[in-house]
Amino acid sequence: MMDGGGKSDSPVVPAKPPNNSGPSEAEVVEGRGLAKGNPPESNTLRTQGRAGVPSALERIREAARRNRKQRFTALLHHVYDIERLRSAYLAIKRDAVAGVDGVTWQDYGEDLEGNLRDLSERLKRGAYRAKPVRRAYIPKPDGRQRPLGVPTLEDKVVQRAVVEVLNAIYESDFLGFSYGFRPGRSPHQALDALAVGIGTRKVNWVLDADIRDFFGTLVHGWLVKFVEHRIGDKRVERLIQKWLAAGVLEDGKRTRSEEGTVQGGSISPLLSNIYLHYVFDLWTERWRRKQAHGDVVVVRFADDFVVGFEHREEAERYLGELCERFAKFGLALHPEKTRLIEFGRFADRDRRGRGDGKPETFNFLGFTHICTKTQKGHFTVLRQTMKNRLRAKLKVVKTELTRRMHEPIANMGVYLRSVLLGHYRYYGVPLNRRALEAFMAGVFRLWRRVLGRRSQNGRIDARQAKSLEIRWLPRPEICHPYPLVRLGVITQGKSRMR
Repeated sequence: MMDGGGKSDSPVVPAKPPNNSGPSEAEVVEGRGLAKGNPPESNTLRTQGRAGVPSALERIREAARRNRKQRFTALLHHVYDIERLRSAYLAIKRDAVAGVDGVTWQDYGEDLEGNLRDLSERLKRGAYRAKPVRRAYIPKPDGRQRPLGVPTLEDKVVQRAVVEVLNAIYESDFLGFSYGFRPGRSPHQALDALAVGIGTRKVNWVLDADIRDFFGTLVHGWLVKFVEHRIGDKRVERLIQKWLAAGVLEDGKRTRSEEGTVQGGSISPLLSNIYLHYVFDLWTERWRRKQAHGDVVVVRFADDFVVGFEHREEAERYLGELCERFAKFGLALHPEKTRLIEFGRFADRDRRGRGDGKPETFNFLGFTHICTKTQKGHFTVLRQTMKNRLRAKLKVVKTELTRRMHEPIANMGVYLRSVLLGHYRYYGVPLNRRALEAFMAGVFRLWRRVLGRRSQNGRIDARQAKSLEIRWLPRPEICHPYPLVRLGVITQGKSRMR
């Protein structure tokens, strides 16, 4: 099933085993252990009273954990397993947009068992063919359009099955400061890790970096080489290459490229994590251990990352060497969106002493991060909803309310309630209540304006407006604990480095 050989011409040097230093809350941003909250696949019981037999994926996971150089040479049979394909199908959203073949979730399910058996057989004998993805666009907060790809239903099923199998291997490889699109990890864990790292380590400078068009520029050749470090099953490699080469169908024209992976498929987040694991994560971890003399804090979520430094000269040296590193693998930092700023517990004191004013701020995962102090005078990182995100969401609400203008008030109220609750669930972090209240006030103002336009006599007086607000619009709610509190629960006083 597996062979123990590794690639001798690897373009990167694997990370050394971490030291056994004592646990620290901030170490949640480091390490390379399996993410908490991502329990291994449950074991199966052959008979009542008999000990559990490890599942197939659990055996793969244990083998990957024991030997980080081991290559897995027999994986495809886990992919074309009928149960795994069925599970992948059921995990797909039922109202998902159809791909280029027009087949919806409901269409495929009309003869689900027959379709899955046929798909399994085609995968087994190598007759499966990936179809091009259909190009779609979604608006970005800055007004531009983000290109997405919509795979066919069948491609989604196979990609999900492959991701489930490969996650059993790569979750033992990925480092602790990588949070994006990983089982058991979330944006708020990344946000908490960053806040704790800046608040408890000697961070004085922050590199706020942005990779220019990452998903459109990663090189297929390098990606395949990276995959080969762990995957020795040529059939699985060919599946990945088929999806990379399938291309995009837009306005009836099919285009292919030797670069990029289309956002929208289940496989794209995993492939991007693999690429950045070898290009960024392992290199950064080695740089931090061997070249940095001061504290260095790293948090990455997909292609967004923030690095905190104790010393400015080290930050500048790291930035220069990172640009060279990226260039080798076809990547580049966005020159206008990459900044090195003074940020941390002493930034306000030092900048005011030089007459430079307040410390600059930076954005990460929808929040603006600001240096501030608690009522007791202790330094803390204030996280507020990014203003352009708030305005963009209000614009979406305005458009939707205008479309629903003549619907019953109850229908509009249900919609707005769901919008507000969803907003609170993401942006409801400590010290962000003022921004939540501003969003609620903006939603209420838009609703009252739309209701007033329903007819010539449709004016809503203050008493009616207050009644609607109480009935349908939930008050702002802080849904997340303070970062140190949540990290204490996740790590239970232990370091993820072990």
